Order: sequence, then C-alpha cells, then structure tokens
Amino acid sequence: MYKDTTFVKNIQISDYNYLLPDDKIAKYPLPRRDQSKLLVYQHGNIDFNLFNKLPEILTTGNLMVFNNTRVIPARLKFKKASGANIEIFCLEPIDPADYQLAFQSHKCVWKCMVGNLKKWKDDGLVMEINGNIKLNAIKVKDFKTYQYIEFTWNSPLTFSEIIELAGVTPIPPYLNRESEDIDRDRYQTVYSSIKGSVAAPTAGLHFTSGILQSIKAKGLTETELTLHVGAGTLKPVQSDSIAGHEMHTEFFSVTLQTLSLLKENHGKIIAVGTTTLRTLESLYWLGLKVKNGGEEKNLLHLDQWDAYELEPNLSYTEAIDALSGYLKSKGMMELYATTQIMIIPGYKARSVEALITNFHQPKSTLLLLVAALIGDDWKKVYDYALNHDFRFLSYGDSSLLYVNL
Repeated sequence: MYKDTTFVKNIQISDYNYLLPDDKIAKYPLPRRDQSKLLVYQHGNIDFNLFNKLPEILTTGNLMVFNNTRVIPARLKFKKASGANIEIFCLEPIDPADYQLAFQSHKCVWKCMVGNLKKWKDDGLVMEINGNIKLNAIKVKDFKTYQYIEFTWNSPLTFSEIIELAGVTPIPPYLNRESEDIDRDRYQTVYSSIKGSVAAPTAGLHFTSGILQSIKAKGLTETELTLHVGAGTLKPVQSDSIAGHEMHTEFFSVTLQTLSLLKENHGKIIAVGTTTLRTLESLYWLGLKVKNGGEEKNLLHLDQWDAYELEPNLSYTEAIDALSGYLKSKGMMELYATTQIMIIPGYKARSVEALITNFHQPKSTLLLLVAALIGDDWKKVYDYALNHDFRFLSYGDSSLLYVNL
C-alpha cells in the first residue's frame, strides 16, 4: 500500500503536456505496416530503427503478449424523415451483456453515445440496409451522457452481420476526417479475432504476418489475451489533477493457458500495447483480491484506485497462481473480468520487461502510463521523436520502451 495516495492523486496534468503540431499527427496509415519508424529506449539510451527490424532487436526467450480484440464498425448513421442526421455510437452490450451473445443475437440493447440527440425525440429510428432489411433503434433509458438503445431488425442475420453491413469504422476524432474504406482493414491488427473494441490497440497495427513468422523463427513465444478497448481510452484528461479524472471501465479475458505462460516467463514479457499492459497489471491486483478474499460480486473488478490502496504482499507469480487456482476451483478455463486500472507516475509495473507502443496525445492517461514506466525520460523520448520526424498517434510510428526498474 502507498503510505500516502495524495501524491499520485495530486499529479498535475499540465506536467504531462507537450506541443504536438498537427502535421506530426498521422492522418493515414503508411502503405506498408512494417515500414513505420521504431524508437528503442533502454537504460536511458535511445536508438532509431524501422519496425521490420523488431525481430532482430528482441531477445530469444521473450514472451510477447498481444491483444487480439477486433474493432467493430460501431458507428451507425440514421437519417430521420425530417432530414436530421442521428449517429449512434455503440459502446458496449447491455442485454445480453456478454459480447459473444450480443453479436450472435437477433435483438439487443447497447450502451451508446448519440450524436445530434436533441433532434431525436421519443420516436424510433429506422435504417434501410441493402434495400430489404430495416434496422430499428429505440431509446430505452436516458443517462444524459449516454443512452441505452434497443436494436431490432427484420432479418435472420445476427447483430454482428447487421453492423458489418450498416456500420462505419470508428476512427479517432483527432484524425479530423471521416472514416474511409482503407480504415476498415488498416484500423485492425492482422491478428485481431475477438469482436468488441471501438478503438484499435494501435501498437499492433505495425505487425505483419511476416514479422510474426520471424518472431517465432527467432525463438520467441507468443500468447494472446482480449481487452475490448473503449472510447474512454481516447478521452483527454480535463481536470487539473488526475484525482478529478474518472477512468473508463474495460472488459478483458485471459485463458488459463496464457496465465501459465505468464508465470513461466515472468521477467521476460513484452507487452504489445498499453491495453495489453493494463490487462497484465490488472491480473496482479485481481490475483491479490482473490488470495485475500472478498465479496464475490466485486472480486473480478478492479477499481480505479485499487492498485494504490491494496497491500501488494504477493509476487507477480503468486498472484497469477491465485487466479489460476480460482478458475480451476470454478471449473473455468478462462478469466472474465473488468478493470479501471490507472497506471500513472508512482505506479510500479510488475508484469513486463518492455512495452511496444505508439506516441500518445498530450495530457492523456496513456502518456502518464508511459511516464510511469520510464519516468521523466518520457520527455527525452518524445523530444527525440518530434525532432526526428516520427509520426504520432493511432496511425503513427512505434516505440519499444524497456521499463526503468
């Protein structure tokens, strides 16, 4: 436990700001994924390379952990008879709440953000798809900042098939452009498989099948987990201190097999992306909660400040053992949990040797996560990237950051 959580809660967001010119933001992906630049930071030193050299840089024996979530075309654009445009942005399933069941369903309720909400009274919306399918949307509950929307349609197609036909890829708002055909493919990792994200785990966008084959050939082990990236990951911090920021909740799942690999390879783990790192670190605290016992309904949820208020009296491998034992006692082969973990300066990373990640927005929780791993050297890393024409944000270049212990 931190003796005084005041320090982390009073972190001033203005201390994690930098000037990001618009021309440094990559509006489109490069023609080839693996031709992006790669900044390598280790022991205070910075090297420059191309991403396709990553297999040569990594060490034989490392375990690489990927987030296999897949971005859904979550933006549904309706047009009222009056001519008003209403955009519904699907965030997460409510009924059924299970992602797989929701996508297989023929009627469902989703938590959504609604654009031009004032123009949508109590009437339903209808979208015509391919001339013979009608997708209906009805508001069932108003939470002011978001809505519960019920979707029904006159077709045997599943909801997954419906949004693939009708939806638009939700590219980040800071790209300042509409989604285009190229985004449907390029805003996905080549290994994405489990539908549910509304934003891509962008560190993985640089990988190709060729790089993945080279990584295996070198003797590195790979495993996957799933964290469905929410819209909150792109939300800038508006408060002066981090204490005023509410961290978003994200769903994740990890198999028993992956838990076993994490235990066997602790100290040699490379997290591909901040979403993967958030999951790996969440596993430690959930293992701690399971070991110490507690209310079953909250046992597999990590609150925003749990990592700063719980007593970290287990090693990482002991925490993973506790989770594995819990799953086995329940006859489960996979962990399903939620996390609000906030990784900010003052946090000690327990799971990884290094992180592969893109370059993040000023004053964002993702930038604070980077600062938690490498300290004030984040300024040196970002200055180097800016001065060497690196491309920033989701479609930008990459970095390999070794954790400062």
